[in-house]
Amino acid sequence: MRLTTVQLVVLLALATSCYAQKKNNFAAGRNSIVQLFEWRWGDIANECEQFLGPRGFAGVQISPPSENIIIKARPWWERYQPVSYKLKTRSGDAAALKDMIRRCNKAGVRVYPDIVINHMAASGGTGTAGNNCNPGSRSYPAVPYGKGDFHKSCAINNYHDAAEVRNCELVGLPDLDQSKQYVRSKIIEVMDHLVDLGVAGFRVDAAKHIWPADLDAIYGSVKNLNTEFFPPNSRPFYYQEVVDFGGDAVKREEYLGFGNVLEFRHGFELSKAFQGKNPLKYLKNWGTEWGLMKPHDSVVFIENHDTQRSGSGGISILSYKESKEYKMATAFMLAHPHGETTRLFSGYSFNSNDQGPPNNNGNILGPGVKPDNTCSNGWTCEHRWSQIYNMVEFRNVVAGTKLTDWWTDGNQQIAFSRGNKGFVAFTVAGDINADIQTSLPAGTYCDLITGIKSNNSCTGKVVKVDSSGKARVKVNANLDGAVAIHVKARLQSKL
Repeated sequence: MRLTTVQLVVLLALATSCYAQKKNNFAAGRNSIVQLFEWRWGDIANECEQFLGPRGFAGVQISPPSENIIIKARPWWERYQPVSYKLKTRSGDAAALKDMIRRCNKAGVRVYPDIVINHMAASGGTGTAGNNCNPGSRSYPAVPYGKGDFHKSCAINNYHDAAEVRNCELVGLPDLDQSKQYVRSKIIEVMDHLVDLGVAGFRVDAAKHIWPADLDAIYGSVKNLNTEFFPPNSRPFYYQEVVDFGGDAVKREEYLGFGNVLEFRHGFELSKAFQGKNPLKYLKNWGTEWGLMKPHDSVVFIENHDTQRSGSGGISILSYKESKEYKMATAFMLAHPHGETTRLFSGYSFNSNDQGPPNNNGNILGPGVKPDNTCSNGWTCEHRWSQIYNMVEFRNVVAGTKLTDWWTDGNQQIAFSRGNKGFVAFTVAGDINADIQTSLPAGTYCDLITGIKSNNSCTGKVVKVDSSGKARVKVNANLDGAVAIHVKARLQSKL
């Protein structure tokens, strides 16, 4: 069949639009989205201005902004049970959300809401905006949705049946039928509203449970980004939750034509490696040879709010509870060139999996900030750990360079350079005490894992690189497990 000129133009426009939806919309010179799990909008705005912006972070993923059902004891997962698409939750109302998005954009930090469009609340009662719902009769009058807007009620019992995964109810949550134009229109309406407020894209919850063709149609119908903050014709960036370890009927590749997919295998494999369950030497070919998606197709991460509580694929995913190994895995992610879009996680300490954020009578407490930049009030604030934010700076400094100077002891110790801009080393067994070749200029460097460079001095240990580029590397496996330096951490010689 010969295509007409008009048909070719239409196809080209569609392809261009789909490709644009895979662009993360970061401001130049920045990297990494940080998921500020369950934070209040006003606190996020302050964090953008006071910490994320100045430290070179590129974006913030916020908890679902739409009205959710209020559940006794206020577990975190109530945020994933929508009552309506009114923009009011215990993180704040629409006015606070608008103000936060504006302030974050002004600070150079893009905003990506976690959006729940697969289902509605399974519990009846009152929502955070004062609206009611009756899941039994599929009545959500504040949208409004009724019985005809949902798939027929059924449970997901067989993940080897793609139709069952996408048409039946995820843990009993009433499953919307996104093939219906009315349902699509209501979803597009709230996404358009968020685009008008200035968001840069969306993390799409439970995308695995929605038919790809329906998501493609919805994404393509959402308007271009707000030109107050973005260049004309910019498209929202979509990164989708498709949990795929290779054994289910639903494949991540089905969702790559119109957006990116969260790379769950990334955190799974790096958790194994830095827990000592897979030799670090095998990370030499880290990337697509490990079965990971191409960098432009994925969003890579170590953990999220789900894996932090339940693990994934039968292994414990690293979290703040294994802080040394977690910092090492995160440092490797940020040092390695694989991954066009990296995402960090920042949450709160918890003793039970259902436990909601720090609160006072149900009202979320803000994260207090200590003199050392860490948080109080029960917030872990992993992104404020110096080993994390220093590595965000590392990734910005080494941007555009290739991995060079790979070194290993043949087992559980590795090191590599990023061109002539940076160098890292890691060990999970035995101390490193060796002269290792780098591509860095000669000089004395502040180690970003143990210290902070300030006024041409270092609060931690230093690493010396000689005129041949060899670095004297000392890493204690039981203390820090890693060392990282880059050219902006070089200390100037004193005359």
